[in-house]
Amino acid sequence: MRLLWAFSALLFSLQQASAETEPVIVIDPKEVFNQTSATLSCNFTNPTSPVTGTHWKKNGKIIESTKKQSGELYTVHIIPKIEANSGRYSCVFLSTSPAEEFIEVKSPPHITAHKHSENANENDKAVLTCDFHSYPFATDWTWFKISEGDVKMSISNGTKKYSIKSTPYNSSLIISDLNNEDAGEYNCTGVNDLGPATAKINLRVRSRLAALWPFLGIVAEVIILVTIIFIYEKRRKPDEITDDDDSGAAPLKSNSATNHKEKNVRQRNSN
Repeated sequence: MRLLWAFSALLFSLQQASAETEPVIVIDPKEVFNQTSATLSCNFTNPTSPVTGTHWKKNGKIIESTKKQSGELYTVHIIPKIEANSGRYSCVFLSTSPAEEFIEVKSPPHITAHKHSENANENDKAVLTCDFHSYPFATDWTWFKISEGDVKMSISNGTKKYSIKSTPYNSSLIISDLNNEDAGEYNCTGVNDLGPATAKINLRVRSRLAALWPFLGIVAEVIILVTIIFIYEKRRKPDEITDDDDSGAAPLKSNSATNHKEKNVRQRNSN
């Protein structure tokens, strides 16, 4: 019995010693939420091979500015403003066997409209899009149209008029066969574990004839200009004819008649 107890104690000691020598990344803090800023740190202990570099990731993508080529076993990443930079961060230590540990930085939803104002033509379709910039990502999306009196009208997906396509990162409302009644304000609301948030988009619907108005305006200006020129020329021509008669035509005819009379008188005298 004593031999069995001694063997168990030896096995426990070996396991504890082995655990103490295993590679471990100590993170601080383990999770971040309800904060405006944060400082993330990782301490790598007992690496199995020399560390050649470190970097940080956000949602699986390397943050290029954090890359370092060194053998340091401690790394820090500062997030000055969490609202627009929340996400699933991780510190990575590069070696023969890379080591990685995760820290979740959470914040209430932060949503922005892809375009705050959207223009579309009558009978065409419009696509309104909202982007989700927070972590945890959106678990639900809803769309509303704001009618008179700030009354929200819920928009259902899959109807002939409306179609909604959503992911954890964004949501798009597609409105088909537009008419004047579709113009107005639309709201997109995204929800995550920490609550909801809303963004606004204004939709303007233009008549199909709207593109013709500039052309028709130019045509009207040309017609008016041609009419003015025609009237001016019509009024100017009689004045020019009168001026020509006064200056040259009448005297020539008068001189011809006088010469003819003088010739007849000479003939009579010779006879």
